[in-house]
Amino acid sequence: MLDLRLIRENPDGVKAAISTLYAEAPIDEIITVDERRRALLTEAETLKAERNEGSKRVSQTKDKDERQHLIAEMRNVGFRIDALDNDIRDLDEKLLQLQYLVPNLPFPEVPVGEDESSNIVYKEWGEKRQFDFEPKPHWDLAEALGIIDFERGVKVAGSRAYFLRGDGSRLQRALTTWMLDMATQKHGYQEVTPPLMVPAAALYGTGNLPKFGDALFRDIHEDRWLIPTAEVPVTNMYRDEILDEAMLPIYHVAATPCFRREQISAGRDVRGIKRVYHFDKVEMVKFVHPDTSKAEHEKLIEDAADVLRGLELPFRYLQICTGDLSFTAANKVDLETWAPGAQEWLEVSSCSNFGDFQARRSDIRFRPSEGGRTRFVHTLNGSGLALPRTMISIMEHYQQEDGTIAVPTVLMPYMGGQRTIGVQPPAGPARAS
Repeated sequence: MLDLRLIRENPDGVKAAISTLYAEAPIDEIITVDERRRALLTEAETLKAERNEGSKRVSQTKDKDERQHLIAEMRNVGFRIDALDNDIRDLDEKLLQLQYLVPNLPFPEVPVGEDESSNIVYKEWGEKRQFDFEPKPHWDLAEALGIIDFERGVKVAGSRAYFLRGDGSRLQRALTTWMLDMATQKHGYQEVTPPLMVPAAALYGTGNLPKFGDALFRDIHEDRWLIPTAEVPVTNMYRDEILDEAMLPIYHVAATPCFRREQISAGRDVRGIKRVYHFDKVEMVKFVHPDTSKAEHEKLIEDAADVLRGLELPFRYLQICTGDLSFTAANKVDLETWAPGAQEWLEVSSCSNFGDFQARRSDIRFRPSEGGRTRFVHTLNGSGLALPRTMISIMEHYQQEDGTIAVPTVLMPYMGGQRTIGVQPPAGPARAS
């Protein structure tokens, strides 16, 4: 949420910034409602002062008739005040709902562009593997090895569902645990296990509601929503709190399922696990001092990049332009890793700096150590990493000519020393090792 004073004092500047997002926002309506609200507040305060003065006069008046006249007059003033207070509450709510529709403003350093075609690749790491055979896409590899069962996934849960099986499940579990260990043991994050269902207030706080309600799954009987990312519950950990400055920065990491009702074009991404309704992800969330916000964003990006370097997967840094920013982000950098079988770059991490946008919506502040007024924290988050697409890159990058998949070196200890993923045994009775 933007500071209302900013909209009030510089509406043209706000409109100009929003225009670079190629978005729309009800700025004029906000100004109109705000002006009406402030006028009623002034009138209410004037009448309350009049009522206070009238009450003194009543207590000082000895003439019975005059006293009764004053009492009646003040009663009418009270009725008007009550009506004004009701109108102000209605305008407060209307103003809040309008503010919820205003996107975050991009930082000045974000390049202006209309859509993803204007995003900028500014750095790359590693080299694409050169194969002496034709690399296969992950859906062919996984199906042949029996580590993903697409057919039964669709049978059980419908389109874009799948079962990980055997070493497929083991690989994802190993990857998740290793990424959490990286975040907690190397990068200084504290692990949390958050709730997977949250009330609407939590989603308003992070900016998912009201704009993106159609992309979320909800319990129609209660005010509970399945989380689209761990960012939602973890950010809301400190909702309506005033933190001590000494607590900052706060780093949290969480591994959770994510649920999204993504709109997918017919014929696009229909094979494999690239785009699904439910997936797992390791998420990093930061609460930081505004003065260190940009430096913390750079560190967040490198924390995610360090995971890809550890897996020895080639990747690139993508600076997102204004027109491709999310509704909530003031700056965003994506990390994309190469999938040699599908021959495409896959986004595996989005690292965003929200400034105080989410903190205003969630009322997360801190008390400066030198005293003075409380300030809003800055929030940041980034994937560290999204599991399905990271799994795709691993499977396709580490595939071998015989159709098996080599296990990345860093994951071997997490898979009991296993070096290769081969054809899985058929389902049957449990067998002792």
